[in-house]
Amino acid sequence: MRLLLTDAVSHERLWSLRFTRNGFIAAAVSVAIVLVLVVFCLIAFTPIRTFIPGYPDARSRRQAVQNALRIDSLQTRILQWELYSENLRRVVSGQQPIQLDSLILQNRASRETVDSVYLAMRDSVLRADVAGREQFEVGESRRNLPIEALSFFSPIKGVISKGFDRAVHPWADITAPSGTPVMAVLDGTVVFSSWNEDDGYTLGIQHRGDILSVYKHCQQGLRSTGDAVKAGTPVAFLASSASLTAGDHLHFELWYAGEPVDPALYISF
Repeated sequence: MRLLLTDAVSHERLWSLRFTRNGFIAAAVSVAIVLVLVVFCLIAFTPIRTFIPGYPDARSRRQAVQNALRIDSLQTRILQWELYSENLRRVVSGQQPIQLDSLILQNRASRETVDSVYLAMRDSVLRADVAGREQFEVGESRRNLPIEALSFFSPIKGVISKGFDRAVHPWADITAPSGTPVMAVLDGTVVFSSWNEDDGYTLGIQHRGDILSVYKHCQQGLRSTGDAVKAGTPVAFLASSASLTAGDHLHFELWYAGEPVDPALYISF
């Protein structure tokens, strides 16, 4: 078979391509495979996958964490009401109410009666299982999720007074009362902490996945360089003592892969 390209007026041959039927089929299959690979890479390694129905985005993951915290609080409240109702029943029937200290001592005594040999055996089995998982890097702690799939804690509850602008303002200003606790947005390690008259107390936390968060305009720091922090734990207190601040607000920066990103895209203030 031959594919020809000719001039419509002079019928001069401009270009020709000779191919066989097997060659045409092989070329078509190759093009189809390349297209499938390109589509797979776009879906697997870019934020396009968040548009797939049913795929959890950052907002849904954050909502799941908040729901888990609410469930834990409700369970604690139910236990408190059960203890209250049991004590009320005992008082009405003339019995001694249950003391919280006695429950703690009872649980501690029951734990101390567990066979230490059995605990040592279970600990050895657990350590061997964890070592085996880490050998093939299937443990959850070794996964680096993309920034779109992470659930960020809000560093402070307030209103964004000045938003992100990559050229002139590559951070966000969040207004809040002085003395408000400033929280870590993710698990990480404090990589620098300092104080100066312009920015007040400044704290930088390095997170997994090449993410860095920076907190400025604080009056007191609760962490030092090298400290490990958990997401949602206080790391400083907000202040308006810095000379460059206009009112009480937190200067918050979020860096990903060495570039500043808009915190409002991933965090609900």
